[in-house]
Amino acid sequence: MTLQTVFEFTLPMGYVDKEGNLHKQGTMRLATAMDEIVPLSDPRVQANEAYIVIILLSRVITRLGTLNQISTAVVENLFAADLAFLQEFYQRINEQGRPTLPVTCPHCQKEFEVDFSDLGGE
Repeated sequence: MTLQTVFEFTLPMGYVDKEGNLHKQGTMRLATAMDEIVPLSDPRVQANEAYIVIILLSRVITRLGTLNQISTAVVENLFAADLAFLQEFYQRINEQGRPTLPVTCPHCQKEFEVDFSDLGGE
């Protein structure tokens, strides 16, 4: 069995670049210890603790639409709904190793899992 280290996602809103192009589909890799340590020494994080999320996501998102390099500027300009989605997605894949949500059918009470990576988009 091989370990899955890259996960696909679809943003609920999408990133709009300077040319007006919408980017919704992307990939995120599992975080390393270094991904979580390096941002701690960044002056932007020391000035504002909340900025750690921006740096961390810019390190682990490997593709967003046609963008193959995700800078902190890209993450800074995401809609709030997309940032919240990506934070939840990051936690889910890094803590559980898969992007799924346990759910219960309201009619029959059967439990099953839904792939969280598909819930963001259309």
